[in-house]
Amino acid sequence: MGSFLELNDTLQISKEQGFPVKELDIKKHLSSPYKTEDFAGKVFEFKNKPAIRLYKSPPVRNFYVQNIDGKWIYWGLVHILEITHDYVNKTTSGKYEIIYINSPEEMKQAYNLIDRREDFNYFA
Repeated sequence: MGSFLELNDTLQISKEQGFPVKELDIKKHLSSPYKTEDFAGKVFEFKNKPAIRLYKSPPVRNFYVQNIDGKWIYWGLVHILEITHDYVNKTTSGKYEIIYINSPEEMKQAYNLIDRREDFNYFA
């Protein structure tokens, strides 16, 4: 018998999975950038990510990505604080804190540095 586990270095979530669209609005960030300090001490949650996933634990960072209709926005870096696996429904939920917010320029350059899958680039 075997198990399938997915190892992740990226927390990529949609609004439906808990991306905090009220706190992180891309249009607002592009005109008046957020700062990492704006999120100090705040804990966010995500839920029902398909598959049983494992993330790097603090002090190691995970990339933080918003998924909007299949397009990815690299917001910055997070620490995963808690993970819950639902083995019946094969989903992963958890809690995280934001440790760094990319500037708009860094967000736009993320694909040249991290990803390079043009179909996923929100800014293309």
